[in-house]
Amino acid sequence: MAKIRVNGVFLHYIVQGKGTPIIFIHPPILSGVNFKYQLDELSKYFTVIIFDIRGHGKSQPSTQTLTYSLIVEDMKKIMDHLGVDKAFVCGYSTGGSIALEFLLTAPERTLGGILVGGISEVNTWQLKNKISLGIALAKVGAISTLAFSIAWSNSNTTAMFWKLLRDAKKANKKTAEEYYRYSLTYNCTNQLQSIPFPVLLVYGAEDKDFHSYGRLIHTNLANSEFKLIPKVKHQIPTKTHKELNNLIKQFIFSSK
Repeated sequence: MAKIRVNGVFLHYIVQGKGTPIIFIHPPILSGVNFKYQLDELSKYFTVIIFDIRGHGKSQPSTQTLTYSLIVEDMKKIMDHLGVDKAFVCGYSTGGSIALEFLLTAPERTLGGILVGGISEVNTWQLKNKISLGIALAKVGAISTLAFSIAWSNSNTTAMFWKLLRDAKKANKKTAEEYYRYSLTYNCTNQLQSIPFPVLLVYGAEDKDFHSYGRLIHTNLANSEFKLIPKVKHQIPTKTHKELNNLIKQFIFSSK
C-alpha cells in the first residue's frame, strides 16, 4: 500500500506485478478493494494498479468538486509517480464512464480500455432512479446504509463482504454525492466515434438493464468487442472474477 499527494490530497493506491499496466476504476462508495481478485490474479501477467478515488476508501476527501476530469488528472499523477507512460484503463459500472473520459481526454497516456458494466450516458429510468437514490442517501449522510447494501451485493464471500464494507463506510458523504451527481448527467456517447483504441465491453448476461448501454457503446466505437458473462448480473469483478480475468488477459495479449 502507498499514498501520493496530489493537489493537497493524499490518494491511496496499490501496484503489483510486472508487464503491461492496467489501472482499475471503482464506482461510488466502493474502493479499490473491489478489484482484489484482479490484483491477485492479473498481477501474474501485468502491472496492476488499483486506487481509491478522492473521498473513498483510504484516500482523503476532495478539496475540489469531484469531476471525471479531476479523477483522470489524479490517475495521470499516479502514473507519473510510478513511471508509467501508457496504460489500459478498466472501469467498473460508473467507473467505466471515467475510463471513457480517460480515453477521450488523455489519448497520449492510453493503450486501450476495458468497461465492465460500463455506461456512456444515463438514459433509462431504472438507472436514473438508482443513481438519484445514491445522491439522496449520500446527501443526508446515510453512508452506512449505502455501504452495507453495496458491499453485500458485490461480495462473493463473507470475508470479501467485510473487506468491502470496511472501506465503503469510509466514503465521504460530500464526495460520494458529487460522484453520483456527476455520473447522472455525464454523456460522452456522441464522442465515442473519435476513440481509436481497442476497447473490451463486458456485461453480465443476467444484467439485462445494462445490455442496451453496452450495445450503444459498441455501436459507436470503431474498435470494440462486446462480451456477455453467463449467470451473473452487474457485480462481475468479484462474482465472476475468473471469467473476467480470462477475458482481460485474452484482450490485452491480442491487442499487442
